[in-house]
Amino acid sequence: MACVTLLSDFGLQDASVASVKGILLQQGPTLPIVDISHLTEPFHLQQAAYLLVSAYRNFPPGSCHVILLDIFSEKTPRLLLAEKDGHYFLSPDNGLLSIAFGTDIEKVWNCYELKAPGIFKDWMRRIAELVKELQTKKAAELKLEVYELKNLTKNFQPLIKPDHVECQVIHIDRYENVIINITEQQFHQFRNGRHFRIQFMRDEEITEISRHYNDVREGEKLCRFNSNGYMEIALNRSKAAGLFGLRLSGESNIYYTIKIFFE
Repeated sequence: MACVTLLSDFGLQDASVASVKGILLQQGPTLPIVDISHLTEPFHLQQAAYLLVSAYRNFPPGSCHVILLDIFSEKTPRLLLAEKDGHYFLSPDNGLLSIAFGTDIEKVWNCYELKAPGIFKDWMRRIAELVKELQTKKAAELKLEVYELKNLTKNFQPLIKPDHVECQVIHIDRYENVIINITEQQFHQFRNGRHFRIQFMRDEEITEISRHYNDVREGEKLCRFNSNGYMEIALNRSKAAGLFGLRLSGESNIYYTIKIFFE
């Protein structure tokens, strides 16, 4: 059964998330609503894109994934509907979909523009209407305007140099494992059979890829590709982010660069 997922940077301190669910339930009272996360760092598109990509494939086809992050990045916010792998994504036109999927999106439509004196509830009511329609119609049947997706992927991808790649921290999980913005596929493509060393925080280095945390002794550092296919720096049964002083890139305009050298 298809459902609605929510991803936002609203936090859980106030009634914002509850209000969103209430508006959705007015249009579809029996449709399941599932939270991906509401604890995304405010305005952090890379982290939100990572969480979205990590989660959406686990839901039934036909599900609607509602992204409520950095909605007011433009003077006149624009709501987009995108289709990929049988899933629907309702997102502001702020570049997040491009960060998450690059150009690998089947179709994109312009659904709504929040013009003055419109408020956030108007935005959510339009989303709720679209979610309801998508339960009985295909996106192509809604007669929406086809739209060219804003492409902001370049600044959010690993920076490729002849002998190394520069990556950024895009997520730190509950266990303080540090996820960086390079996938296993990209790593092997850039490596091309060469020896490598991962360097971070002055003289810390890793020269092997582990499969599991217990491939090293308790308290030792390791690098692995997590279940979502992204590179992760961790400590076996300890907290890598705290020990190495790594933080989410973008906090206070600071970018934590992790370099992978190839020899």
